[in-house]
Amino acid sequence: MGRFFFSDCRLPFRLMNHKKAASRIQDLTALLNEHNYRYYILDNPTISDAEYDALLRELQDLETSQPDLIQPDSPSQRVGSPPLSRFEALTHSIPMLSLENAMSDEELINFDTRVRKALELDRIDYVVEPKLDGLGVELIYMDGVFIAGSTRGDGYTGENISTNLKTLKSLPLRLRQNARSIPPYLEVRGEVFMTHIDFEQLNRRQLVAEKPAFANPRNAAAGSLRQLDSRITASRNLQVNIYASGRIDDFRVASHMEFIQALRDWGFPVNDRFTLCHGIEDVIRFHNQLEADRESLSYDIDGTVTKVNDFAFQDQLGIRSRSPRWAIAGKFKARQAVTSILSIEASVGRTGAITPVANLDPVPIGGVTVARATLHNQDEIDRKDVRVGDFVVVQRAGDVIPEVVKVILENRPDNTRVYRIPDQCPVCDGHVVRLDGEAKHYCQNISCPAQIKGRIEHFVAKRCLDIDGFGSKLVDQLVDTGFLNSIADIYSLTADQLAGLDRMAEKSADNIMEAVAASKSAELWRLIHGLGIRNVGEHLSKVLAEKYGSLKSISETSAEELEGTNEVGPIVALGVVEFFKEEDNRKLITSLGSHGLDPQIDISSRWEGVLFGLSFVFSGKLEYFNRDSARELVESLGGATANSISKKIDYLVAGPGAGSKLEKAEKLRVKVLTEDEFRKMAGAE
Repeated sequence: MGRFFFSDCRLPFRLMNHKKAASRIQDLTALLNEHNYRYYILDNPTISDAEYDALLRELQDLETSQPDLIQPDSPSQRVGSPPLSRFEALTHSIPMLSLENAMSDEELINFDTRVRKALELDRIDYVVEPKLDGLGVELIYMDGVFIAGSTRGDGYTGENISTNLKTLKSLPLRLRQNARSIPPYLEVRGEVFMTHIDFEQLNRRQLVAEKPAFANPRNAAAGSLRQLDSRITASRNLQVNIYASGRIDDFRVASHMEFIQALRDWGFPVNDRFTLCHGIEDVIRFHNQLEADRESLSYDIDGTVTKVNDFAFQDQLGIRSRSPRWAIAGKFKARQAVTSILSIEASVGRTGAITPVANLDPVPIGGVTVARATLHNQDEIDRKDVRVGDFVVVQRAGDVIPEVVKVILENRPDNTRVYRIPDQCPVCDGHVVRLDGEAKHYCQNISCPAQIKGRIEHFVAKRCLDIDGFGSKLVDQLVDTGFLNSIADIYSLTADQLAGLDRMAEKSADNIMEAVAASKSAELWRLIHGLGIRNVGEHLSKVLAEKYGSLKSISETSAEELEGTNEVGPIVALGVVEFFKEEDNRKLITSLGSHGLDPQIDISSRWEGVLFGLSFVFSGKLEYFNRDSARELVESLGGATANSISKKIDYLVAGPGAGSKLEKAEKLRVKVLTEDEFRKMAGAE
């Protein structure tokens, strides 16, 4: 009988009844998760690998015999599952915004100046952390158990990679119970990355298997995390660090540093270099020190991230179209290399802007082979005296966009050639001009194929009309064959025209026609964004759609009225007005409407709102609202909000610390309300 018992009196799984198996599975799951936490988070293992493997094997045997007892946080779920056919989409409750970049100490100082001015403070506490070079993800927990995870995607919708994320051993499948309560619903954001050692080992395995090596750890991590077969992901030792929140229910802390401590308490892996800095001078010192330490780290970073520590201040500062005003990415000095310019050509964008691009003798920079680099504009070419045939220093600006930094004049060959942007468009031979006050040259031919193609590609893109199957190669064919001469022509296409194109099957043609038809039901903001109005991105498209309700209403408004819209400044307002002045643009909109593309939002109820026609500015610390929720309430009741005090403003809602806005309101005789008075006016008591 002795062979049936282990030293701790455990029954082998074949002899256990269901109740005992359930109890043992729960015990093993909790025990193994604790060992994972000690190994991957605390870096302080208390058992050997062999002992851990024996416990895991016992758990797997029990789960095989009693599959209905598998716990959602079981370590056995980290080994991967059979392949998926595709990733489903997963929408973020709160957008995962991008960050503004600071390329120098001066730009960090400018950021601090803007923040202090907006908050009317002499000094700000910031939290600074390494900017990991990996893949952004969001993790979702309910009652402390991991239920789903996704990529950042476009910031609004990502890919559901839950199965792959479960394979990351440092990612907790169940949060730790301790003195800090676990929110019933919790979203956190972080970065998945690969260490240098794991990257080198992966590439060695790739080469042995006669597969291509990865260019750098970031590509390796991203490629590993987006495998449809999660067993491949599980075979690669990916890491994750958590650094931000999404939606969290029934939980509140006052600062980012407190939130970071909460992450640690719950068992999340957090980078050990989070630092609280008292003022921008401390931020710059930390940034420069981390840049000096960059090569000694076991993982790649490309800068630092600086965030205002106080959450109330973050709410007060708010967000721009795609980035928060309370955070900035400080980029390290770009990695550089020397190569030669083989030729220079003019690239034409969708707005007609012409950008000179250098074709280079290919050179590796930071793990990526660079063969082309921007020269920005003619002024930059002249200032740097860049010529065809020159030896130049090339860098990946912010470790991303290649650009020519300078010419190595002492190595200049005798046969170099001066370059000038041509007077005729290289695509259509149209007239090229440089507008007053502009650094760019523009092709003036609105029928230029490069512009048509670019505008169509923008119009059909995922964050615009989202016409699936309309890739750049298809757009090239349709424009080159003459089937598309404008955006509106998309809605005149036939299945026969599509089916007659190269490599276009009948089924694919039918699918595209269905996607085109479905786009006629697109939301108004998508159409506004798709029109490509200069300086009007996705966020402002939503702002305009919510305020005006139709393209017709927007086209009939004035620049002055537009400027009264929250987040719309004079440059954007002028751009919108000028766009709708153009006869060709009006014809395009009419044509789209004739094809059934005229989305509208019923805003009539707002005309009946108790705040209709009134404008508000909020300043100081508010108890019941943050800036976004206050703005949404005002606009839902027919009112408008702005960021600064002027004679056009009806009310300033002032909390403690209102400062200069309060002084200016009193000077301009703008009525000042307390938060309680505002709540009473809005019926929000």
